[in-house]
Amino acid sequence: MHKVLTFIMAGGKGERLWPLTKDRTKPAVPFGGIYRIIDFTLSNCVNSGLRKVYILTQYKSASLHRHIRLGWNIVSPDLGEYIELLPAQQRVSDTWYLGTSDAIYQNLYTLEIDKPDDVVILAGDHVYKMNYGSMLDFHRGVDADLTVGVVEIDKNQSRHFGVVEVDHGGWVRGFQEKPMQPKVIPHQADKIYASMGIYVFKHEIIEQELHEDAHNPRSSHDFGKDIIPQMLKKGLKVAAYNFLDENKKEAQYWRDIGTIDAYFEANMDLIQVDPTFNLYDKEWPIRTFQEQFPPAKTVFSGDEVTGRVGLMLDSMVSSGCIVSGGRVQRSVLSPNVRINSYSQVYDSILMEGVNVGRHARIRRAIIDKDVTIPAGTVIGYDPVEDKKKFYLTESGLVVVAKGTEIR
Repeated sequence: MHKVLTFIMAGGKGERLWPLTKDRTKPAVPFGGIYRIIDFTLSNCVNSGLRKVYILTQYKSASLHRHIRLGWNIVSPDLGEYIELLPAQQRVSDTWYLGTSDAIYQNLYTLEIDKPDDVVILAGDHVYKMNYGSMLDFHRGVDADLTVGVVEIDKNQSRHFGVVEVDHGGWVRGFQEKPMQPKVIPHQADKIYASMGIYVFKHEIIEQELHEDAHNPRSSHDFGKDIIPQMLKKGLKVAAYNFLDENKKEAQYWRDIGTIDAYFEANMDLIQVDPTFNLYDKEWPIRTFQEQFPPAKTVFSGDEVTGRVGLMLDSMVSSGCIVSGGRVQRSVLSPNVRINSYSQVYDSILMEGVNVGRHARIRRAIIDKDVTIPAGTVIGYDPVEDKKKFYLTESGLVVVAKGTEIR
């Protein structure tokens, strides 16, 4: 793997995740209590043996930079390994990153430093487990100029993804951006190949294609929309690699948590009796940065008469949390959350530093960091009132933005 250079695209605004992305880039959004979304891609890299990694950042990246600096200094520089941040620097022009391919183009100088045989490009905003080494072996085995990571999904979901058209031999023949009438997988009329935002290029090919694309005034500078069609027109060899899951479950797990509802459902996946995404596999650990907090605890665990019961059921509760006479059920609590007496939290996600006052009731809500819920507040029970104060999704999910002052 020493002849491989990896780029992780981590500059996205995540507009459909607003207000969770009001103060942070999408890959830095907390997930599953203690993680950030980018931790899953980075863990895949480390577990796959990819130890030369550049993270390309741009939009509201301060919290992401801090997370990487504190939590991902785990590789050995003495062995030529690194996980480094590459913020947009306007190295080749007076523009910021114009698209996914332009982001790599503006950092082509790194290829001259490292001189890799192959270049891996990853998205930093998906939740999944994958061995990129297996994809590299496939790429080299078929002698592809470019290999595109694809995942099988239902045809009726095509409007949410870039769709990769393949022939019977697994070679890419086209790319469609969020089509209503997608090209299906050969012999599977109800399935399509969605692009995972994962690419493996030969070194000389990516340099050639990015230079050409950079001087095309009609290009949107996107790998799916521009680079792949450009290569296909030339007859270059573009292969599709079908996602091979390391999650050790019956069904494959790959989630593009690009909307609030998708983000919420992916978190709720984690608290099932048999979670569809396995965080407990010691052979494929998910790493992150965790501040030093004491263990979670409950207080007032026996006063059923008054309802002052510190109780946690079917939930994930992180370090530093205190459930003091309140009830938490089917929820995900990040570190340092306080649930005070007689309060109730159901089917919700509470991020770091949230303080729920006495007699408050919360249901189907996402409460972002550092929010104090005043005593007696009700969230998630009256859509009309919730919409006056907070963000409400079409499904009725309530989102309280980071640092909101509730009066």
